[in-house]
Amino acid sequence: MDHVIPMEEFHLGKVERKEAGESSRDNDQPVIVAGETHKLMTSTIQGSTSSKEEKFKKLKEAQAKVQLGTTPEIQEMGEPTIEGSSSSKEEKFKKLKEAQAKVQLGTTPEIQEMGEPTIEGSSSSKEEKFKKLKEAQVKVQLGTTLEIQEVLMLRDHKHYQKYCEPRVVSLGPIHHGKPKYQLTEVYKLMLADKFIGKTGRTDEELYGIIKDKIKGLRECYDEKVTQKYSDEDLAWMLFVDGCATLQFIDLVAHHENVEDFKIKNDQVAFVQQDLFLLENQLPYKLLDYLMKNIKEEENRKMEKNLWKSIQIFIDMHSMLADGTEFQNPQNAVHLLDLLWKRLLGLDGVKDESAQKKETGEKPRSPTVKRSKARTRRMINTPPNKNEENDERDLEWHSFRNVQELREVGIHLKHSKSRSLRDIEFTKKCNFYPGILWMPKIVVDDSTGPMFFNLIAYEMCPDFENDFGITSYIYFLDSLIDEQKDVIDLRNAGILHNLLGSDQEVADVFNEIGTDLVPNLDIYRDVRVQIQKYYKMQKKMKISPVIHTHFSSPWTVIAFVAAFFALGLTVVQTVYSILAYYKG
Repeated sequence: MDHVIPMEEFHLGKVERKEAGESSRDNDQPVIVAGETHKLMTSTIQGSTSSKEEKFKKLKEAQAKVQLGTTPEIQEMGEPTIEGSSSSKEEKFKKLKEAQAKVQLGTTPEIQEMGEPTIEGSSSSKEEKFKKLKEAQVKVQLGTTLEIQEVLMLRDHKHYQKYCEPRVVSLGPIHHGKPKYQLTEVYKLMLADKFIGKTGRTDEELYGIIKDKIKGLRECYDEKVTQKYSDEDLAWMLFVDGCATLQFIDLVAHHENVEDFKIKNDQVAFVQQDLFLLENQLPYKLLDYLMKNIKEEENRKMEKNLWKSIQIFIDMHSMLADGTEFQNPQNAVHLLDLLWKRLLGLDGVKDESAQKKETGEKPRSPTVKRSKARTRRMINTPPNKNEENDERDLEWHSFRNVQELREVGIHLKHSKSRSLRDIEFTKKCNFYPGILWMPKIVVDDSTGPMFFNLIAYEMCPDFENDFGITSYIYFLDSLIDEQKDVIDLRNAGILHNLLGSDQEVADVFNEIGTDLVPNLDIYRDVRVQIQKYYKMQKKMKISPVIHTHFSSPWTVIAFVAAFFALGLTVVQTVYSILAYYKG
């Protein structure tokens, strides 16, 4: 039955539901709020199902919005369906059809409040607990497929929310359904419908392809983030998100006009950041399924064009030089994985762990260089005590920042390579000065979130890697303590500051460089060479004098001029003395 509630009491929270004669929250019971000038609003009770027709109707409405130029507005929405509750295929597609009707009638989508989430930690049977224990053992023995999961190791970091949570759009199941992302659901439908129209297939055909692959796609995620979704709900979510993502990337990569979708430039920038968040990733195989299932023969080239768009999009965020070769990497996990491989120069390299799994062999740990003393310890050979102490002294660097490197005559220069692994130290004339070569990077608003999520990705328990990004940020953070360090790196062409002040850049790297555990074998040779040079110059006491008195070319010119004038004075004096005695 329906209950009519005065608007004043509704807003003051004075209305309480009575247990007697009132159905539970799980029943499809609408609550009607009355008011003279207010619209009647029906709030669908959580757990209700939506038909297949309604979902596709919403998709068509999104298309109509693009054509008619209607801009979505933020309004109040009714309560959404509880995440994970099953909804019929017919009602889901019906929602898509309703979207088209709303556009034609001039109505706009509304943001609703979220229902109460399912309480975690519900009791499970004894058998289920032991089953999980056995499954964990099997995973260790067989090796697990890298899964998309929540950030774990950095979850207590004070900047976790700032760097890990999406700003405007949620993709995939982890943040799906949160109220702050409801408005962008409409834009995703618009973009998805545009993509479907280019494939030559109907929306139901393309959805059916994803539905048939849902078991494998579910396995791409950590079980706990998808367990509340039925196969149909998860398939629909991935279908819409995947189509929208490919269409958005294609638009941005080719600088097409996103204003046709009523998307502003600031929103475009935020969406690009959100596409590289670990908790916002879509399986690459999902994108691959959508790209390969193009029906019309004349549109077959679209697959190559879409991959080219992904390549351009990754390069836009990887700070690499134009024209560098980008191969279609095998065993790509998601977009963040593609970016990680690109930054470290690993794109196009077949994943060794995947090869080992195919043959049943155990994957090897990354190959690293070791010092002589460390190798002796590994094979139980008695070490030379002096040599081992020297090794330890060199591995523990005593320099703290760029300023101290400059004091001992180490210059900074940018290298031609853009791979973050390519950091070198050389000495001019094998003596002085020392030169530290580093790749160029661009620092802007996306730098912090990008590197933070790449570090979180390397920390995933099921991701076997050598912590390349973590080690790079650790090394760079060891050079940056204050604003002066950033200025020197910027003047050397290593940092291109698009963020703001130099102090802000220093703060970013100090924030994301906190609590990192790097692979010390990466850049070990560079650190050891710098430390040797540092200790040698400290003993000689020459470099500090040069740094203090000859840091500017004008001081050098002034010194040369003064020395030349002094020389002329001496020569003139000598000639005067000689002329006196001869006379």
